[in-house]
Amino acid sequence: MPEDRIRIHKVETLSDDWFVLKKTTFDYRRSDGTWQRQSRETYDRGHGATILLYNRERRTVVLVRQFRFPAYVEGHPGFLIEAPAGLLDQATPEVRIKAEVEEETGYRIGEVHKVFEAFMSPGSVTERLHFFVAEYDPASRPGSGGGVAEEGEDIEVLELPMEQAMAMMASGEIADGKTIMLLQYAALHLLR
Repeated sequence: MPEDRIRIHKVETLSDDWFVLKKTTFDYRRSDGTWQRQSRETYDRGHGATILLYNRERRTVVLVRQFRFPAYVEGHPGFLIEAPAGLLDQATPEVRIKAEVEEETGYRIGEVHKVFEAFMSPGSVTERLHFFVAEYDPASRPGSGGGVAEEGEDIEVLELPMEQAMAMMASGEIADGKTIMLLQYAALHLLR
């Protein structure tokens, strides 16, 4: 059990600006029984949800393109193609993803299907991401999407043939982890 392998000594808040960055010093009991002092920084941004909209008949998916500063500072142009996603903000994953997908894409969806949960960067980020898929109807788009300008969002909506999305993933044009996971799920289970 983790309780008998971890002894926390000190927790320091390093930043509480955009989200919370903490440094924790702890003792860890290794598998050989010896104790080792370690420290780790954890970035707590809350939990989130992501969704892949797909249309079985047309064999299409809806993705979004938006600027991501951390990708930009790593030498990427910064505009990533992604599945719509957002933080839960005290809502259930199902409720939040329905609102998020309408904000980002303009599509209003009914039933969502949860496919799995995953920690996306467990070495430093506390976020657990809830993954969903939902079939969309091209006629069920009461808005244009684009995100919430007050939150800094400036989102382009992309409706792509599944084959094109898979080719973009293979070429590296789609480089977002959550999106790759959802496209692979769709290729295996939804749009074979």
